[in-house]
Amino acid sequence: MTAETTGRSAVLDSAHEGDIQGAFGTIRQGDVAPRTRTSMRLKTLLAVIGPGLIVMVGDNDAGAFGTYTQAGQNYGTRMLWTLLLLVPVIYVNQEMVLRLGAVTGVGHARLILERYGKFWGAFSVIDLFVLNALTIVTEFIGISLGLTYLGLPKIPGVFAAAVIVIASVSTGSFRRFERVSLFLVAGSMTLIPIFLAVHPPAGQLVHDFVVPGLPGGQSCPP
Repeated sequence: MTAETTGRSAVLDSAHEGDIQGAFGTIRQGDVAPRTRTSMRLKTLLAVIGPGLIVMVGDNDAGAFGTYTQAGQNYGTRMLWTLLLLVPVIYVNQEMVLRLGAVTGVGHARLILERYGKFWGAFSVIDLFVLNALTIVTEFIGISLGLTYLGLPKIPGVFAAAVIVIASVSTGSFRRFERVSLFLVAGSMTLIPIFLAVHPPAGQLVHDFVVPGLPGGQSCPP
């Protein structure tokens, strides 16, 4: 360990202490009582599950929907097997950062700042800012495409969407922001009736999910 990092540690500070106020409930600071009943365990889970649900559905955005739809239009279900490869990668990454947060009590950027110094801390924040800015661009492209499909005016619709997003992050309350985000998460459930309406062949879906294939009907070499 270098002299720059000696004596520093990313630990829970006063800014991160206090009650856990989730969208579905609150856990008081110092509440370590055992949850003996199923209802008590469920209430505790609901109080802390909000951010996890938001992260889980985070990639189900307008840009992703556009990409997935285009891939399905071009290749059908032949590329479904690639999703199976992503499952362990996603699990390992999310489980790893979950452990880091649980042990240290601080966020990812704070850990980088404390362990590697200001340069890499600033780099991680700037990198995240740029990536999020580009992601927001794809979001509004997707919103514009959706409004066009529905026959609604694009400019007023995009402007209204921008106002809603800005308002949701400007309330000064993470609980309110979490509730707005979970409302949008619930909107993703509209994919279920769309899937049922399209009713793709179940056998073909299972086959393409577990048997690697390439566009054009070619099979991957063993």
